[in-house]
Amino acid sequence: MVKVTQRLGGLVLRFAAFCAALGAVIAMVTSRERSSFFVLSLVAKYSDLAAFKYFVIANAIVSVYSFLVLFLPKESLLWKFVVVLDLFFLVNGKLTVKMVTMLLTSSLSAAAAVAQVGKRGNANAGWLPICGQVPRFCDQITGALIAGLVALILYVFLLIFSIHSVVDPFLLRKS
Repeated sequence: MVKVTQRLGGLVLRFAAFCAALGAVIAMVTSRERSSFFVLSLVAKYSDLAAFKYFVIANAIVSVYSFLVLFLPKESLLWKFVVVLDLFFLVNGKLTVKMVTMLLTSSLSAAAAVAQVGKRGNANAGWLPICGQVPRFCDQITGALIAGLVALILYVFLLIFSIHSVVDPFLLRKS
């Protein structure tokens, strides 16, 4: 009964993380706004900034990996690829969860830093804030970053859950 509850808890966490990462990708990819100021036209889109591209790619990788782990039947050829990937990265995919968590952390921090400059600017570098000109774009980027943060928090819980499942048999052993 405990094994079933642990497996179900892991699946629910992974499904929620999959939905959050996929939502972050969709929100970021669809962010685009055009603004005009006199004769100057400004088009803001995520693909103009490398940090936002990295955020999209990292969350897409996490979404695909989570989808493969969640929905592939055990007999399929792709499932064997996922198992080989997990074995390649160490025992039972525990390191894979750690790598996914680190990937989400780095992409979120890079995108959040760029978003902060876009929102507030940088007076020392002479960069002006753009969120006053393209508020819908900035709101959509903020939503994508929040969804990415939710995915990261869920993957941290998954990492803790994975570490607990590895360490738990050693803690219960009688000496």
